Amino acid sequence: MLFGLDGVEVGLIIVFLSLFAGILTGFPVAFAIGGAGLLSFGIIAALDSAGILVHQALDTGAQAYRDLVNAGVNPVTISHFRYPELPTVVQPLFEGGWEQAVNRNLSFIVNRMNERVFAGASIETLLAVLMFVMMGIVLERSKIANDLLTTMARVFGPLPGGLAVSVVIVGAFLAASTGIVGATVVTMGLLSLPTMLRHNYSPELATGVIAASGTLGQIIPPSIVIVLLGTLAGDLYSAAQEARAQSVGCTDALTYLGQPAVVSVGTLFQAAMLPGIFLAFLYALYAFGYALLNPHKAPPVHLTHTSHETITRRDGLLWFLAVPVLIIGGAIMSGQMGISGSQSVHVNQFSDSGVQPSLRTSVSEQCQSAMIDLHGQDAWDTAVAEAQAIADAGGAQQSVRRTDDEMTTLSAQAVANAPKIGSGIMTFMALFALILTLGRGVAPSESGRPFVIGAVGIALLLALDALFVSPLTTAGTAAVIYALPFFLVLYGLRFAAIALGRNELFRVVFPPLVLIVAVLGSILGGVTNPTPAAGLGAGGAILLAAFRKLQDHHRSGKIILGAAFAIIIMLLVGANFDLRVARGDVPFEDWVAYLIALGAFYYSMFGILYACWVLFSDGTLGIVVRETAKVTSMVFTILIGSQLLNLVVISFGGEHYIQQFLRSFDNEFTVFLLVMAVLFLLGFVLDFLEIIYIVVPIVGPVIYGGTMDPKWVTIMIAVNLQTSFLTPPFGFALFYLRGVAPKEVTTGHIYRGIIPFVLIQVLGLAILWTFPDIVTIVPNLLGR
Repeated sequence: MLFGLDGVEVGLIIVFLSLFAGILTGFPVAFAIGGAGLLSFGIIAALDSAGILVHQALDTGAQAYRDLVNAGVNPVTISHFRYPELPTVVQPLFEGGWEQAVNRNLSFIVNRMNERVFAGASIETLLAVLMFVMMGIVLERSKIANDLLTTMARVFGPLPGGLAVSVVIVGAFLAASTGIVGATVVTMGLLSLPTMLRHNYSPELATGVIAASGTLGQIIPPSIVIVLLGTLAGDLYSAAQEARAQSVGCTDALTYLGQPAVVSVGTLFQAAMLPGIFLAFLYALYAFGYALLNPHKAPPVHLTHTSHETITRRDGLLWFLAVPVLIIGGAIMSGQMGISGSQSVHVNQFSDSGVQPSLRTSVSEQCQSAMIDLHGQDAWDTAVAEAQAIADAGGAQQSVRRTDDEMTTLSAQAVANAPKIGSGIMTFMALFALILTLGRGVAPSESGRPFVIGAVGIALLLALDALFVSPLTTAGTAAVIYALPFFLVLYGLRFAAIALGRNELFRVVFPPLVLIVAVLGSILGGVTNPTPAAGLGAGGAILLAAFRKLQDHHRSGKIILGAAFAIIIMLLVGANFDLRVARGDVPFEDWVAYLIALGAFYYSMFGILYACWVLFSDGTLGIVVRETAKVTSMVFTILIGSQLLNLVVISFGGEHYIQQFLRSFDNEFTVFLLVMAVLFLLGFVLDFLEIIYIVVPIVGPVIYGGTMDPKWVTIMIAVNLQTSFLTPPFGFALFYLRGVAPKEVTTGHIYRGIIPFVLIQVLGLAILWTFPDIVTIVPNLLGR
């Protein structure tokens, strides 16, 4: 033994020192990781072949070991850490010497890396990384962040600490649109720091709020951290729960848990929403409180407004609070009362199969005991009673084909019981009503006639839908019925859009907000997965940036607006008509819808290409492509290098050694707390990518193999990494900000300013630890 340490322990130290040395060399981290893996493997193999490194392995043939296994102790939990008195045997790290180590372990590493890299490339979700990166860089380069910051400063500036609050809000906006910490911190530092200092803001508060707000991109969806963590966590959780189920004698995780062992990126986006908003709220609350206690260090700032009309308090309360609440409340109440809802009257040609018990009861005694320990005796007794009732009734009813008469009767019942108004129509009309309301609110002195006409159109369309449109009405007939009121609605929306466009706040905030809602809404609502949503975000960001460029050069943006409208037309037509023209009998109305959708598609593609040309001629597109290629190349190169380093650790038993150490603790929350502390410390010297792909795969089988909710575990890791980004003296966000801060702002200012926000982060972690429902409530509600 070297220095009294086990050979595996020395190997882990060599790997860490090699990685640390590789990072300090100044080489790109993506290449330093792979080089550290090869270097550490060579050193360990050389020391092992010289007989310097030996491993004290448990003697599995000893009587004491067999006694533990015979007593029912799971072999997975038997380790030298938990049972130090067990006999051991001395063995080399690599049996057979240096030559066999190269032949066996290095080839194993190369093969495994090859498998993992090709497997990683085939994971569709990872493609979302590229498009989310592109979306963020496009919005960053199009000066949209500058407009957001200026507008928010005008709105919140008169409040104590208003500039700091506006920085938090814009930081949350940029986090939801970019998901890149470095880009957000640098952008906010360049835009807001000089303004805050010029208005006599404390350098400590200014730098602290900028660095903290910039790291919100770690947690607020669509976060690249969540995408990468989610793809990894899904595999780790599934494999860990399968191993856990088999270790207790059950055949699979579905039997043992009573539910599938899956976690998706979309679910993690849902779980991250409240924690991200909660942290942003804590930041803003601290800035406001700091300004109240130190008014001379965060004074109110009154900036001139460019809005064309002053809105009175009465009009503001009426049109921005009371009426929107009535519209949203009415839409929700209509759904609760059964007036609106899904009008699907699809009747399955086969009958439903009989109900199954809540838990599988035909299991071995060992599995039964484990399931009782997990779910409780009451849950097991309930499942047994359910299984007995099913058996007494003749067994679970099998699915059978229904007769034509049954199909006719059930279809008639479904039509009779369907809500009067479809949920889609109600949702769109509520959105249109909100736009009319906001348009009227920002222009209270203008004629209300167009807005009244639009409101009448909404009411008329809902009435016609309830009276004349049934679930069996064809889409073509419904379109004819909706035509007149829909044109009335469009007439009102046109004037509302003009009024909103003249208002600075809505003109600046509304476009990126619509883009963010479209991307996140499609994911959180379960409409699509993150990859198509990321494509929508990237395309929308290109259109938005091109429109902004055209406006700056006083050129018409009608082509861009037409392309956006064409995309909406495609979505509406695709949702209401069957566009599969290759089927046997295609109705005339579907042919018309197909041609409309095809025309909208070609026009939208023309609009996107035109937008690309606008950005290309301005020089923006080239920068966007280069920056996107650099960031995504770095991500995937780090993925390859970290896989290599991980497999080096596996080759000499380092992964197994670490997992044995973690499993030696009886309390899984103690284990997770220890892992969180290690991740926090590693966050000082490693980027989140290295931590995700080097550390998480090693500790994942342990922290994802217990009873803790995988959504909560993953979000806690993400928030923890966000905290380490802020913590002096090595926080990456501090370095980003130091690089763009003016000379009068010292490193001491940045360090002192960030400490309160680090404490806020720790408080946030403690609150999420104490109240895990903050993480799980949104995915649980949406899951129902």
